[in-house]
Amino acid sequence: MTDFHLSDYERRRRELMQLMGGGVAVFPTAPEATRNSDVLYPFRPDSDFYYLTHFPEPAAVAVLVPGRPQGEFILFCRERDPEKETWNGRRRGLEGAVQDYGADDAFPIDDIAEILPGLLEDQDRIYCNMGRYLDFDNRLLQWVNEIRTKVRTGISAPGEFIDVGHILHELRLVKRKEEIRTMKHAARVSAAAHCRAMRACRPDKNEFEIESELEYEFRKGGAHAPAYPSIVAGGANACILHYTENCDRLRDGELLLIDAGAEIDCYASDITRTFPINGRYSGEQRALYDVVLLAQEAAIDQIVPGTTWNRPHEAAVRVLTEGLVDLGLLAGPIEPLIEDQKYRRFYMHRTGHWLGMDVHDVGDYKVGGEWRVLEPGMTLTVEPGLYVTPTDDVDARWHNLGIRIEDDVLVTRKGCEILTADVPKRPEEIEALMMEPL
Repeated sequence: MTDFHLSDYERRRRELMQLMGGGVAVFPTAPEATRNSDVLYPFRPDSDFYYLTHFPEPAAVAVLVPGRPQGEFILFCRERDPEKETWNGRRRGLEGAVQDYGADDAFPIDDIAEILPGLLEDQDRIYCNMGRYLDFDNRLLQWVNEIRTKVRTGISAPGEFIDVGHILHELRLVKRKEEIRTMKHAARVSAAAHCRAMRACRPDKNEFEIESELEYEFRKGGAHAPAYPSIVAGGANACILHYTENCDRLRDGELLLIDAGAEIDCYASDITRTFPINGRYSGEQRALYDVVLLAQEAAIDQIVPGTTWNRPHEAAVRVLTEGLVDLGLLAGPIEPLIEDQKYRRFYMHRTGHWLGMDVHDVGDYKVGGEWRVLEPGMTLTVEPGLYVTPTDDVDARWHNLGIRIEDDVLVTRKGCEILTADVPKRPEEIEALMMEPL
């Protein structure tokens, strides 16, 4: 757990309520989910809820009521219960919600149906994430309908539901100092895990053995879980973009692509490296790898305040296309190949995405139909790749080569900072690291 300061979350709630200008905002956390029988999946809070509260427990709802005299931040949560806590772990309870998490009022979650409708009365609008948790949406609509039955008593019901994401996700998009500290922590832990995986890799090991090395380093560094299912893809598996089976044997002479990152206090890291299982790149592997590395460097060079979101992608596409022509995998003039997207045969995804509490974080990529302008505090990934699946018109020496290189990048006032620079990506540096003992 990273340092937690109530004032950070108070400031976030205050900014959101100022932008709301009235109404009520309602944020349920994620529900617990059954894995099988009476076994639950590990719980992870809803990102919007956690961003505003830092409250880590399930069965909770945060309500923001700007201008409420008794207090603007109300938290519904589970009460303390010694018997249940003996079986399933400690609870913060109503007292903890107030004392430790800054709620102005805390009520039992079992009483929400009696209390929340009263908070919604005579409010003109409700801000919420309608559609995310359908069961809660239905309850919220039911409560609003109950208020509508009181119209003859002079009580009015909210007449408008507003997607709070249009406001809140703009706040989440530009990271604050405390968020950047946590993301740098996640990046350091993830970088250590990738370095460990490189040192552990040998022919005839299994993909899941390397995955276990990643998870060891994640937990050692303070992560409760990966930020997403780790991709540990040897050989042809690297051409499956979201391969997560991680059960094949690693073969001498092939490459291993690892796309994995730790989550620290609900903030994600996201790193990809591709390296030779036997510790030495072959000629074809190195040639294709160098193209991807040049594309990534060209994309990162474009990340400065004031440039648009799509510029790094455009830079990567140009370098990849030129490299594919040089290697004989594409033929023809560069401009038509780019315009007709012929490169998509070997490079079918974008060059990056926003990064934060969600590995594919919130935030629009276009504003008013135009690509968004990058600002200091934004964090994104840069991850060009090339994937050559076997076809008759491609020389067999390129078959089943899948290469991706991904780093986490922070936009700064003067340019950018690579948060994941601790993982080597130059071929000679990777080969040297793989020679070191685990």
